[in-house]
Amino acid sequence: MFQSDGFRALERQECLRLLAKAPVGRVVYTRQALPAVLPVNFSLDTDSSVLLCTSRDSDLARAIDGVVVAFEADEFHAEHRAGWSVVVTGRAAVVTDPAEHERLLRTGPDSWMPMRDGVFVRIEAGMVSGRELTGASVHGTA
Repeated sequence: MFQSDGFRALERQECLRLLAKAPVGRVVYTRQALPAVLPVNFSLDTDSSVLLCTSRDSDLARAIDGVVVAFEADEFHAEHRAGWSVVVTGRAAVVTDPAEHERLLRTGPDSWMPMRDGVFVRIEAGMVSGRELTGASVHGTA
């Protein structure tokens, strides 16, 4: 569905398809009562949840374990004035089940940062929304 403002709302499945192609996204959370945004590499799990790998003692793991966060990824092409943005909102939790942790060691994301005591964080895909900028002209010019 196209809107008159040059954006098109994306269906959940299209959002997840686009999200699966993105190498980096941003976790949006609260740190010391203030908004915080942190870019991270990630992958999608089979249930469409977002998976991150971080250090067990990281500020990120401590701040988001057990709370609702947002996760955003996008791709834009400035020269074409086109692109997309997807936001996943859901509860984040450090994966504590040993069997699940072992499975994610094989299938989950690898951290781009060197670390010890790595843990996986799962962000449930409770709400998934997105929109596409369709490359509409500016001020009526092509």
